[in-house]
Amino acid sequence: MERIAFTMKLKPGYIAEYKRRHAELWPEMKQLLQENGISDYSIFLDEESLLLFAVHRQEETGISNLKEKEVLKRWWKYMAEIMDTHSDYSPVTHPLTLVFHLD
Repeated sequence: MERIAFTMKLKPGYIAEYKRRHAELWPEMKQLLQENGISDYSIFLDEESLLLFAVHRQEETGISNLKEKEVLKRWWKYMAEIMDTHSDYSPVTHPLTLVFHLD
């Protein structure tokens, strides 16, 4: 199982809304992630810069077509008004490179 980390950017004024939407994560979205080998998913926020830091565990198989799933596309569109996104509503992400891990 691989650990994946990346950043995203929240738009100003949407901290409470971002938290609310994730507190009410759609059951079908949770199921989609779990069915595609994603687990132990956390998102942290630097409230000063509005930078979101996400980290999760991911099985190496099964997620190649995740971006094509309708549930994920609906979630992206739902979140687009409150965070930086591409034209297809997918979040602008910046992958992070692991430089240290203490096991």
